[in-house]
Amino acid sequence: MTTARAWWRRIPLFMSKPKSPWGGGGDDGGDNDEGGSPNEDGAGPRNPWVQPPGGPRSRGPRATALDDLLKRARSGGGGGGNGGGFKFPGGGNGRTIWGVGTGLIILAWIVLTSFHTIGTQEIGVVTYFGRYSGTLSPGIRMTLPSPIASVQKVNVTGIQTFAFPDANDSKPNLVLTGDGNLVDLGYSVQWNISDPQKYAFELDNPDDAVKATAETAIRAVVANSTLDEVLGAGKLSIQTQVADAMQKILTDYQSGIHIVSVALNNTAAPSQVSDAFKEVTAAQNDRQSNITQARGYAVQVVANAQGEAARFNGLYAQYKLAPDPTRRRMYYETMESILPKVDKTIVEPRNIAPLLPLGGTKLVGPAAKAPAAGGQ
Repeated sequence: MTTARAWWRRIPLFMSKPKSPWGGGGDDGGDNDEGGSPNEDGAGPRNPWVQPPGGPRSRGPRATALDDLLKRARSGGGGGGNGGGFKFPGGGNGRTIWGVGTGLIILAWIVLTSFHTIGTQEIGVVTYFGRYSGTLSPGIRMTLPSPIASVQKVNVTGIQTFAFPDANDSKPNLVLTGDGNLVDLGYSVQWNISDPQKYAFELDNPDDAVKATAETAIRAVVANSTLDEVLGAGKLSIQTQVADAMQKILTDYQSGIHIVSVALNNTAAPSQVSDAFKEVTAAQNDRQSNITQARGYAVQVVANAQGEAARFNGLYAQYKLAPDPTRRRMYYETMESILPKVDKTIVEPRNIAPLLPLGGTKLVGPAAKAPAAGGQ
């Protein structure tokens, strides 16, 4: 600012008529003498080899415009006696203003890095110069400012879920079963944080570690299972085995992660052989239906046989008590059940009056001829 003002003040001098450094101008008259002293009216510049008025100048270094600017900034004053130079607001000098600004910056730094808001589902893990110091409970908590202390917020009560493969991923996730078949698996894992300190320090990327562990456990368990178990009733057992295997791996790594559940969301045959698998499934369903019907029929037959055996045992007990009546009753009951179902022929014994035929009853002997004789 000061340099700019001095430059503007020299504009009239630059616009004036140039003069010779050895004397006055040609048109103004009044040439200088050989000594190069200025004219009486002071129009021309002095001779550079003649001592200036007032004696010889100081031999010290001449101050530059930059030195003059810095001097004015340090003193907080203007360029002239009228105070026209640059000044800070409020009339304070530069040192005071810089001190106040620095103090405000330090205060803001302390406030922003020393006070921490911990959510209701979170725990703050505190470190001093990178070394674990403790944890902060939910609420507004205070520590030393950064970088002395740092706080990492960890959600310890919320359950995190990830699904594999991703919804945007159309590629199948083929897994080999124990009986040499391929199955397309889709699954999801739910987990939470059981130890914030281990979660923050033991693993570099805990989320990726959970995904890699799930993929390893799924393939290991399915490799020891058959296709029917994966597609059918063995799902629940496989889910439990995968969850246990994941928890064991993560515990060995000191990850501080707890596996809540594992779910097999999609189990299907690969698209290339889906039609063949449908036929196999239909055949298995028919097989199971036939087995169920055969078992039902066997149960019915066995029940009937057991009933007949029980009735025979009851008759045998009565026969032991009264053989003749029991034998006669059994004969009558047998004939009563058999004769109504067959054609019967009644043979007339001698000296007994003949009987008339009834229905489909056929008479043999004199009784068969009697109706014909009566008709004559």
